[in-house]
Amino acid sequence: MPAQDFVPVADIAELSEGEMKPLQLDGRRLLLVHAEGHYYVIDEMCTHEDYSLALGCIKGRRIKCSLHGSYFDLATGEPEEEPADEPVCSYRVEVADGKIWVNPEKLREGASTRCRR
Repeated sequence: MPAQDFVPVADIAELSEGEMKPLQLDGRRLLLVHAEGHYYVIDEMCTHEDYSLALGCIKGRRIKCSLHGSYFDLATGEPEEEPADEPVCSYRVEVADGKIWVNPEKLREGASTRCRR
């Protein structure tokens, strides 16, 4: 079992490689993504126009917003293509006991600290 403050959000069998799942935690909209063998939890909404990234697509370790084409790095949350210029938050994730756990209060190691929280 992960450290305190981690919350189980899905069974590992729920998400195949390249899939995502919107989450609601403490009134916040987050997005669980399985990409390149890793699980990521980021803010669900694009920072450019407040549009759901769950409607976008995963390309490697990046997610594309389908509204205007901005790409975000899943690990750091940093925007990699315009028009977005602010990062989304990327949170700490652990896999244990067949489940995916997230700490929605702690940023992933190496994640941008410029994100809106």
